[in-house]
Amino acid sequence: MRVKTLPRNPLLLRAAAAASRVAPGLRAPDLGRGGHDAYFAGLQAALKRAGVAQPTLVVDARRLAANIAVVRRALAPTQLALRLATKSLPAPKLVEAVMAGGGTRRLMAFNGVMLDEIVAHFPDADVLTGRPLPAVQVADFVRRHASDGVPAAGPQWLVDSAARLAQYAEIARVNEATLRINLEIDVGLHRGGLPDLAALAEAIDLATAEPLLQITGLMGYEPHVLGAVSPASEMNLVQARYGEAVKLLAEKLGSLEGLTLNTAGSGTYPLHLDDPFAGEVSIGSAFVMPTHFDLPTLAHHQPAAFIAEPVLKVMDPAIFPRREPLTAAYHALDPNSRRGFFLYGGYGDARPVSPPGLRFSAIYGGRAMLAGSAKVELAQDDFVFMRPTESEGVFLQFGDIAVYDGADISAWWPTFRIHA
Repeated sequence: MRVKTLPRNPLLLRAAAAASRVAPGLRAPDLGRGGHDAYFAGLQAALKRAGVAQPTLVVDARRLAANIAVVRRALAPTQLALRLATKSLPAPKLVEAVMAGGGTRRLMAFNGVMLDEIVAHFPDADVLTGRPLPAVQVADFVRRHASDGVPAAGPQWLVDSAARLAQYAEIARVNEATLRINLEIDVGLHRGGLPDLAALAEAIDLATAEPLLQITGLMGYEPHVLGAVSPASEMNLVQARYGEAVKLLAEKLGSLEGLTLNTAGSGTYPLHLDDPFAGEVSIGSAFVMPTHFDLPTLAHHQPAAFIAEPVLKVMDPAIFPRREPLTAAYHALDPNSRRGFFLYGGYGDARPVSPPGLRFSAIYGGRAMLAGSAKVELAQDDFVFMRPTESEGVFLQFGDIAVYDGADISAWWPTFRIHA
């Protein structure tokens, strides 16, 4: 809920506070509703039993399994395979759990650091790069892995232009290694990819002319669909563009057998369940549900990742530096500014969710203090729980991930190395 903006002028602020005694509508609504509900109270107790006293990223194993089951049920009656976007699941054991539950060995890597780790942890996985990687990085990977038992042909390298295709062809020749090539096409996002059928035809011809390049399929990424006035209409356009590209690829190669026909993301995978052209969908964040994925298409998913922040100090009533004489006026107009809570830190990009009614104090400034009303039940050494807005960057900021099984912290999962 949006809180009313308080007057900046001290005289106006005091006048508004005085008026609020006879006109309660001038006061902001009290958002506090007590302490943690049963779920977060149980999670807090588990963390305290485990001796956790620092900011910690928690994954709920039961909720994770439930989200995996939602995806598996959705894909079961379709021809679509599941590929995991590992940047959104940046811990080997987390990837392993979703692979096992989702029944897949298909992974997507988005940078050279994670690609190296994925190849080491999952040597038999089918890996597709989720973005075209710089030629220098690809050359380094191929040079290192061509002679260490990991086939350089292992990853499907995403290519978005004739110029990049020429770079990759040169890498293949220099290293005498076959490179598998997946062609990215622009299906409406316009962020990259081959822009039209003519460019796709040129790329296919260039790749087939190089004996050391093997075309393995197509990718068409379409997160823009959810921002369209009519997502259904835009999805029809996306599928039509994708279908034309698939038809051209079949004509040029003579067959689609064994090809990777990739599309979708976490937010859009449910829109592809009757897709006549795609062979697989990429999903990552939908398994853990950061706040950016609170979407109508993912209504059956549930949040499975939280940041637990210890409370170091409680200030009640909250007093604001250089504005001490105005404290009573602030509290009169906005009861949600009454109590101040100072956390351990390391918030990540996240939003407080429990106890209800907490928000970062605009008066205190920045993210220095959380504020809440007198109804917020929270004490020193308790935890505030936040939901990350996304998973790929935030998950790497807290060290090992605490795994909550519904009763206890049952495991700790190391993350992949920090990467861009």
